[in-house]
Amino acid sequence: MDQKMKADVLEGFEKVFGKNDNVKAYFAPGRVNLIGEHTDYNGGHVFPCALTIGTYGAAAKRDDRKMRFFSMNFENSRVIEASLDDLESSKTAGWTAYPVGVVWAFEKRGFKLDKGFDMCIFGNIPNGSGLSSSASLEVLTGFIIRDLFGFDVTNQDLALIGQYSENNFNGCNCGIMDQFASAMGKENNAIFLDTSDLSFEYAPITLKGAKIVIANTNKKHKLTDSQYNARRSACEKALEELQAVVDIKGLGDLTPEEFEKHKDAIKDDDRRTKAKHAVYENQRTLDAVKALKAGDLEKFGQLMKESHISLRDDYDVTGIELDTLAEEAWKIPGVIGSRMTGGGFGGCTVSIVKDEAVEEFKEKVGKAYKDKIGYDATFYTVEIGSGPAVI
Repeated sequence: MDQKMKADVLEGFEKVFGKNDNVKAYFAPGRVNLIGEHTDYNGGHVFPCALTIGTYGAAAKRDDRKMRFFSMNFENSRVIEASLDDLESSKTAGWTAYPVGVVWAFEKRGFKLDKGFDMCIFGNIPNGSGLSSSASLEVLTGFIIRDLFGFDVTNQDLALIGQYSENNFNGCNCGIMDQFASAMGKENNAIFLDTSDLSFEYAPITLKGAKIVIANTNKKHKLTDSQYNARRSACEKALEELQAVVDIKGLGDLTPEEFEKHKDAIKDDDRRTKAKHAVYENQRTLDAVKALKAGDLEKFGQLMKESHISLRDDYDVTGIELDTLAEEAWKIPGVIGSRMTGGGFGGCTVSIVKDEAVEEFKEKVGKAYKDKIGYDATFYTVEIGSGPAVI
């Protein structure tokens, strides 16, 4: 967590809302998923980690029913007001629909806010990058509400509340991974999560002589406006068809061998390839964590590559920008593995790069990307951080 960001968000709060002796500063991280993409809503496994970049907030309770929000991330930003007595009208209120949606989800659980609050936010996750700025904001809001109002909810509850609000208030049919990674993050560990029952374990990430490098396509994406929901619908229909011939609760219950045996039950070619990705990606995730525990980074890297190819060819969520970043990365000897991360349709790749190759990676991949796409990619060397906190 960045102490300068803390100071900046507290200063921003005071400028906008005035001096308040009760204001506190908070942080919730973004996340990157190392492997296990589009498996979380299919009852499969994922392997994300929280980052040291995220969303900072300063907040204090009010004496009335108003909620006031301000973001330091937008030029010409203004204070946006909402009322606890009319949450529904905020569904189309831009970025503030995310924090208001979390308040709404708390109330759906029976946790009623007796008073409103003022909140100023300042994030250092690139907007639209696919590193879960929305989940970070949801978890931050939930953490602030718990702290301000003393509600008895766990960090895991905060993840579920964030997902519920995004599904039912914001209209994006996302799985649990993003919110879970933000709420449950642990420094220097990834989270090996079974999304079918939320059982998980922390897996230490020891990258001796290597770094995690994020490459941002700088192509903005918005999942609620993308084909994300269509992918989920295809998988749900494929699951229904498979359930006629095999006893499963989710696609993640199938091994690749079982899928090949029963795949003809899926009557549409497109649905069949989408379901194939979900099944095979789940197996890749199991294999990748096993390889990591055995210290076999090369195997882990190979599975990352296979993951990207499946997301490109079977799930069809990459696009020329992400493909260019990944395919150029694979050409560099010091790159252990590289793949798209997040929902797709833009956003970022995640790469594991040997220390001595990081600068060559940025230079060569960056040049090839600009030559092909026409504008720059942005590179970040990231560290694995912890979950939400009062700072």
